[in-house]
Amino acid sequence: MEFKKRIDAFITLGKYLNTLADAYESTDDKPTSSSWGQAIQTLQRAKVENSWFTTNNITYALRSWAQALTEDNLLAWTSRYQFPSQTTPKTVSVIMAGNIPLVGFHDFLSVLISGNKITVKLSSNDRILLPFIANFLIQQDPEFENLIHFTEEKLDKFDAVIATGSDNTARYFDYYFKKYPHIIRKNRNSVAVLDGTESSEDLALLANDIFLYFGLGCRNVSKLYVPENYNFKDFFEAVYTWKDLIYNHRYMNNYDYNKAVYLMSNIGLLDNEFMLLKHDKGFSSPIAVVFYEEYTSKEKLQEYLEASSESIQCVVSKTGIPNEFSFGEAQQPKLWDYADGIDTLEFLMNIS
Repeated sequence: MEFKKRIDAFITLGKYLNTLADAYESTDDKPTSSSWGQAIQTLQRAKVENSWFTTNNITYALRSWAQALTEDNLLAWTSRYQFPSQTTPKTVSVIMAGNIPLVGFHDFLSVLISGNKITVKLSSNDRILLPFIANFLIQQDPEFENLIHFTEEKLDKFDAVIATGSDNTARYFDYYFKKYPHIIRKNRNSVAVLDGTESSEDLALLANDIFLYFGLGCRNVSKLYVPENYNFKDFFEAVYTWKDLIYNHRYMNNYDYNKAVYLMSNIGLLDNEFMLLKHDKGFSSPIAVVFYEEYTSKEKLQEYLEASSESIQCVVSKTGIPNEFSFGEAQQPKLWDYADGIDTLEFLMNIS
């Protein structure tokens, strides 16, 4: 399949996802008999199968990918590489996570843009959305039908692997796929570094980085680094716009459970009735909990974050830390903002 045809197909997909998000949002989860009826029903089915996939979360994911899949973005991304005019496609098996809607789409996109075939093993938590998108691509160009395959069986007959999972499953992946070219992704979390000069607008954007997708994504901020004697008053005021999260029963159950566990253990908390702030040296906070830790030296903190880079997906700040993300942009990565800092497209184009 020619490179230009692949690019054009994903540009068309981006436009479609944006219009679909508008149509889905306007239905307010009500049945629809419009021309979008079947597509909307598919999105509603994804929501039924995974209650973390709310209408807002699905539409946010659709719009995020629509914004990424523009002609300018796709060409700016792919212009960094030399795509051969003729190549024999390799088969790349991709084992996907399912923590947020379409979390594995970048791997899906990368494999196909690189001119390879993909075999997808979906998470049981996100079984609906990607096959739906694959069907759209096939409708646009039937050549995709020979490039995209979904399976629930044991993986075989592949040339390379991209697998995402927990630290425990990563050890299994490392052993099982050690003979193949592979990218194995483990648990990662994102952090924010504050210095006390943040505006209310900055903190409101940080709230998005924390609470989008209920904090389930590796790009969600789960840990704050704050200067000594930091006053959380402005932070709590800024994040209060997300208070309605407590009306999601799964989120509320996690909030209640974690609060009870901490209180029974006499652990000090800061609580605003829908989220908990806990002083903790870890990176991976439970749902409805954000860890925080004080620092005395920005330089020492930067050294620590660099030394802990294998546990950190991204750093949100405006303090001048290298490769930091601006507030509100943690869940809006560019196509070239690769997970774990591994250039997926370069990997795929050099499979031997």
